[in-house]
Amino acid sequence: MSNWLGPAEWEAVALSLRVALTATLVSLPLGIAVAYLLARHRFPGHAILNGLVHLPLILPPVVTGYVLLISFGPQTALGQWLENMGLGVAFRWTGAALAAGIMAFPLMVRAIRLSIEAVDPKLEEAASTLGASRWRVFATITLPLTAPGILTGAILAFAKAMGEFGATITFVSNIPGQTRTVPSAIYAFLQVPGGEGAAWRLVIVSVLVAMGALLASEILARRMARRIGGRDD
Repeated sequence: MSNWLGPAEWEAVALSLRVALTATLVSLPLGIAVAYLLARHRFPGHAILNGLVHLPLILPPVVTGYVLLISFGPQTALGQWLENMGLGVAFRWTGAALAAGIMAFPLMVRAIRLSIEAVDPKLEEAASTLGASRWRVFATITLPLTAPGILTGAILAFAKAMGEFGATITFVSNIPGQTRTVPSAIYAFLQVPGGEGAAWRLVIVSVLVAMGALLASEILARRMARRIGGRDD
C-alpha cells in the first residue's frame, strides 16, 4: 500500500482526511442543535431556517465557494480581522474544512432530524412530567435514542466532506500541501500528461471511502430501526 500511492497522492489523502474529520467534528454539535430545533419546535422563521440549512444542496458548489470568498477573503473586513486574530481561512486547509463542513451540513442535519422525529415525543413528555429538566430529558432520553442517527449523519457528512470539490477549489484554490485534497488532486493530475494513473488510484481511494461510509450508515440505520420501532428494513 505504501508503494501504491506516491508522496503527492498520500499528501492529498492525508489532507482530505484531516479536512473531513475537522469539518465533521466541528459542525456536529451545531448539526445536533439545528436538527433538534427543526424536529421538535415550530417558530416564526422555521421554514426559512430549514431552507438555509439545505441551501448548499441546491446551490452550485462554485456559488457557495464564491460566497465564502467574498465573506472570508483576505480583502474583506472579516477576513482581515480573522487574519489579525491568527484565524485566517482563505487559501488554507482550515478554509477547505469550512467549505467542506458547509457543503456536508445539510446531509448531517437531515439524518439527525429524521432520527429525532422517530423518537416518540410521549417518552420525553413523561420524563418532563416526572420533573426532569429540558436538558436532562434531551441528555437521557433523546440523545441516547438518536445516537445511531447522529453517527449516521456524521458518517455521511464525513464522506461528503472527503469528496467536496467545487466550493473548496473556489474558496481556497488548489495549493499542494495546503488545500489540495483528493478531488483537487484528481483534477490536477488530469491536467498533466501521464497523470491518469495517479488520478485513477485516487479515484479508487474515493470510491472505497464512499462505499465504506454508505455501508456503515446503512448498518447504523438498520440498528436504529430495530431499536426504536422494532423494524428491520
